[in-house]
Amino acid sequence: MTAPIPRDIPDLPTVPGVPVLMPSAVPATAVVTPVRRPLTAVYRLLVALVAVSAVTVDLLLGSPIRVLSHFTIQSSLFLAAVLTLSARRAWTARRPLPSAVTGGALLYVVISALVYHLLLTHTSPPFSLTGGTTAPTGWQWLTNQLLHTAVPAAAVLDWLLLTPPDRLHLRQAAPWLLYPLTYLAFSFIRGELILPGTRGRYLYPFLDVDLHGYKGVLGNALLLGLAFYALAVLLVALDHARPNPVRRRTKTGFRL
Repeated sequence: MTAPIPRDIPDLPTVPGVPVLMPSAVPATAVVTPVRRPLTAVYRLLVALVAVSAVTVDLLLGSPIRVLSHFTIQSSLFLAAVLTLSARRAWTARRPLPSAVTGGALLYVVISALVYHLLLTHTSPPFSLTGGTTAPTGWQWLTNQLLHTAVPAAAVLDWLLLTPPDRLHLRQAAPWLLYPLTYLAFSFIRGELILPGTRGRYLYPFLDVDLHGYKGVLGNALLLGLAFYALAVLLVALDHARPNPVRRRTKTGFRL
C-alpha cells in the first residue's frame, strides 16, 4: 500500500546568490554567413602558379639537387603551397589558414628578396663579404626576377590588400626564425659533404666557410638573424597598424 500524495507541496528553498551562466564559445560561422572570395582565390592561385613555374624552369636549367638547396627556391615553394591552400579556403568560404603559417611564408619570401637585392646583386655588399657574382642572363635572369621581385611583391600585396589585419602576433616572431636557423645548419652539413674547392660548395657568399671560416660565417649569421627578427617584428607592427582592406557588412543570424 502506497502513501497518499500530499495536496500541498512545500516550496523548495531558494539558492543563495545570483546564478552565473558559464561562458560558451560560439564559432563565428554559427552567427555570420560565410563569404566566398573568388577573386582572392584566383589571385593567389596565379601567384602560386608563377612561383612554381619559375622554380620548374630553374630545375630544368640546372642540377635539381643544387637548385632545391637554395633558400629562395624552398621559400617560394612553401609560399606556393600556402597560397594554394589559402585560395581553396577563400573559394569555399572556409576559415583562413593560421596566421603563424601565412606570416612565416610572407616573411621568408621577403627575406629572400631583401637578401638578393641588398647583398647578392651588388659588387660591394653592405657587409663587405665577397665580390659580386656573375650576372645571370636569359631564362635564369627571368626566373631570378620572378622569384626575388615579382612573387615577393605579390605576396606583400596579398597581405596588405586581401588579408584582414591584426592576425600576426609578436610571439610568432621568434618561432619564424627556426627555419633560417635550420637552413644555416643545412648549409654547414651540405658544405662538409662536398669536397673542398668544389664550385658552389656554399650557395651564398656570406655563408662560405672557405672564405670566412666558421667564426666569420657565424658572425654573419648572427647579424642576419637579428635583421630577420627585426623584420618579423616590423611585419607584426604593420599588421596591427594597417587598415582593414576586406571589411564588409555581414548579416548575422540574429534580428533585432
